[in-house]
Amino acid sequence: MKTPLSRLHRASLGVAVFLAALTIGVPHALASDVSAIGYLDQNALVNVPAFQDANRKFTAYREQLQRQFASQERNARTQAEQANLASDFQTRLQQRQRDLFGPLLAQAQTAVAAVASSKALSVVVDKRIVIVGGQDITPNVIQLLESPSAPVPPVSTPPPSNVGWIDQSQIDQLDQFRKAQQDFVQFSEAQRKIAQDKLRSAKTAADRNKIYADYQKAIDDKRNQIVKPLVDQTRDAIASVAKKRGLVLVIDRSNLIFGGTDVTADVVAALKKS
Repeated sequence: MKTPLSRLHRASLGVAVFLAALTIGVPHALASDVSAIGYLDQNALVNVPAFQDANRKFTAYREQLQRQFASQERNARTQAEQANLASDFQTRLQQRQRDLFGPLLAQAQTAVAAVASSKALSVVVDKRIVIVGGQDITPNVIQLLESPSAPVPPVSTPPPSNVGWIDQSQIDQLDQFRKAQQDFVQFSEAQRKIAQDKLRSAKTAADRNKIYADYQKAIDDKRNQIVKPLVDQTRDAIASVAKKRGLVLVIDRSNLIFGGTDVTADVVAALKKS
């Protein structure tokens, strides 16, 4: 059972979470009047035999690697050796994951592009952000992936899209976002130390829980104070760019599978001016 002291973790500002929620809601997800938009249920791809085979191989490799490193960890003499072993374990596991799934994901991307081209779709998004409308191309993509021959890339490029997307990582690097993150980290660390000092003299479980609750409220209030102006700024910038570019929707890059119009540079430029 975790004590209140252990619950005083280092807080994160989490601006990206707010902005991801913001962008998929401008306007109200994918409405039925939005044309030339397809969507893919990426979770369904795990049932494709090639993906199932890769997953079995990855699971077997991970279990073998865990046994190997468990034996080496028992012989590790220092924390530095243990840390190096853990780092090596993660590196090798990630490399095996890339080796097994990289080619399959590339084939899936080619299949999506081929289906989108055949259906004259300008953009394909993740099914998770679709409420109503759009074309489900999941069965078509799976059919191509399960066919004996590899999917063939389309000759034509995707048509212009009225769905825009932004790369959140580039927005995170802007001065106002970096400063907000730095200010929040400094504040949260100060509050954490204050709470830790109080916990050392706390006499009852109720006292300790009250200290933790006060700490958490201070963190949440500070996060809201810092995040809201950034979200408002970003919302205004996205809305302005969308209007100028004639876009019906702007989504985060993580929800984009194919096509779309990259408006990251436009939004970044607008935020720099604000």
